[in-house]
Formats: sequence, C-alpha cells, structure tokens
Amino acid sequence: MSTAGVSSQTLKLKAEVPLDKEIESIIKSGKAKRASSYSRTIYGPDPEGLKILPEGARLRLVESGVDISKGYPQAPPSEAIPVYLDEAYAIRSEEYPYVERGKNADPEKKSLFAAASEVIPLTKHVGTELVGVQLADLNDEQKDELALLIAERIVVVFKDQKLSLQKQLELGEYWGQVEKHPQTPQVPGLPGITTIWVDYRRSIGSNVKFKNVDLGNWDSKYEGGAATSTHTDLVHEKQPAGLTSLHHDSSPDVGGDTIFYSGYAAYDKLSEEFKKFLDGKKAVYISGHKYLDRDDPFGGPKNIERVHPLVRTHPATGWKFLFVNRSMTKRILGVSPVESDIILKYLFDIYEKNADIQARVRWGPIKLGYGYFQTWY
Repeated sequence: MSTAGVSSQTLKLKAEVPLDKEIESIIKSGKAKRASSYSRTIYGPDPEGLKILPEGARLRLVESGVDISKGYPQAPPSEAIPVYLDEAYAIRSEEYPYVERGKNADPEKKSLFAAASEVIPLTKHVGTELVGVQLADLNDEQKDELALLIAERIVVVFKDQKLSLQKQLELGEYWGQVEKHPQTPQVPGLPGITTIWVDYRRSIGSNVKFKNVDLGNWDSKYEGGAATSTHTDLVHEKQPAGLTSLHHDSSPDVGGDTIFYSGYAAYDKLSEEFKKFLDGKKAVYISGHKYLDRDDPFGGPKNIERVHPLVRTHPATGWKFLFVNRSMTKRILGVSPVESDIILKYLFDIYEKNADIQARVRWGPIKLGYGYFQTWY
C-alpha cells in the first residue's frame, strides 16, 4: 500500500479523525493505491475475467455449481483487506491445534497404493506420481497415508483428476486449517480456494513476463512476481503452511513447470559440525505482501515479520529439514548481519544449486474436463 495522493491539506480538513483511521479510509475508498495491488484494482467478482477464462477452468466451475454469473475471479471487498501491519499480523496468529494426519498412518501405505495402478518416483529424493487414483474417492485411511507420502516425498502428483472445487476444499479441511487469504482473488462462494492465474494478473496491470520473473531468485529485495521465485508458503504466519494443494484446470502444453526442493536432502548436504551450529538457531521470515505501520504510516509499506527455527523436524517422519527460502528468509538471529547474509546465501545455494535434491514437475497437457493435481509439504 502507498499513501500517494494523501495530501497534508486533505488531512487538515479532517483533523478530528485520527490519522490512522483517515489514511485507512482513503486507501479503502480507492483514492490511494495499495502496495500489493496492480494498476487497476478490482474488488468483488470481476466480469472482465470471464472474457479470458479458459474453457477447462470454466467447465470445472460450472460442473462444481459455482456461480460465476457476476464475474470471475472474486477478490475480497476493499474494506476487508488489511491496511496496517497489526491487522495483518493478527490473522491466524492464535495457536491452532493441528493434527498431523500422517503421523499414525500405515508406513507401507498399503491402502493408498492398492488404489493406484502405478507408483512412479520422480527422482530419488523428491516427488511421486500416483497413477489411476481419483482423489475424490479416497477414504480417511488413504488420506492419512497420502499425508505421510507427501511428508516423505515432498510433492505428490495426480493426473486426469475429476475433482470438484468443493471436494478439493474438503481435502484441505481434513488435513488442517484452510487458509483464507485476506487479499488475493478467490473462487466465488468458496473462500479458501485461491485463484492463481497469471494471464488475469497481467490483464489487471501486473508486469509479470518472461524477462523479469526470475528477479526474486537473485535477491529477495527484487520483485519475483507470480510466485515464480523460490519460496515457501505462509512463512510469516504463526503456524506456516503444512500442506498445499494446487489443481490446474488449464495449462499450456509447454511451459509453466514447477520445481520442488527437498528440505531434508538440503539439510543432509551439510557437514555434521555445521548442522550442530544451525540446530537451535532461529531466523526472521517475512510476508509476501506489505502493509503500513500504524505508528509510522508515511514510513512506507513493510512486511510482516515472524520468527521460526532455521531447522525444523517434521512430526510425521521425524526427519530434520532446512527451513529457508531466498524470497522470505530475512536474517538469522544471534549472529551479525554480515554473518547472517553469508550463511543464508550459502543455505539458499544448497537448495538452488543441487539438482539432485530437486524435481521439475510439468503441468500440461491437460485433457478438457480433467485436472492436474499436486499437493506438497
């Protein structure tokens, strides 16, 4: 968010209104641009989005009974989007009693694998494709085993899925607390299912294109855009994301691949002495979106900051993993800024320069009326 356009004269005219409230009112009225918005701001259902909606996506929405008569996608109303850091920080900031579904699952995953016609490892350390499994038909035992498989293999891939949006949401609710993003476009009537649609973002002003999408991979101070830089979801929250699922209704036949990394394998690359040094260390992680500081609203937009362990242990596998990413890991506590920068650069490189701990997943081509589903830890 930016307070551009908020003049001192405007503020004097309403001197009886607290400064933070007046700024909030101006921003929510659309008279000042938010830091995370594009050049054209849309709230609610967008009729223009329907004009470029791919046929596969439209078909899934209709088959799921989603009302898109007023437009698609649907952004939260302006008044509901946080303006200040304290508001955004408070979202999902309470302790959530998380149940790890994979913890007591059958380690051999007999029920899940019995439903598959083929189990294909993508690489030694990362990724598994399950062929012949329909996610909509899984029972609770199989869902638990899938949670364990995701924890072990980082990402699990399912092609040719007939999965309604409601069923996808049910899967998320079975595995944990579904994130309802406070400001990104969503499926109408189904908060918790976020729309990731680069062509739409371009249509409302985003400058994401081939030549600039990698900037965040060089330094986090640059805009990566469109979630194209290396990142981990929701690290700014009190309890970062456990599982993330992505259903592609439409995809180009070539392009749009996603690379996944194993934090376990990244940790195992480290020397034993360096592991001892890192174990117990904590780092500051930042949000992808920025907000104003209520006590310094003209100081420019700022990220939410949250402290987490640099090395974490998965509750289902008991394995340690390196919890860093270039986009959102800001600094290590307990060392000097110079030492922090040097150590983090090395840790980022461990992830990004070791091809043997990565898996590249191709999304397309996708048959009309079907979807390509990935879920990852």
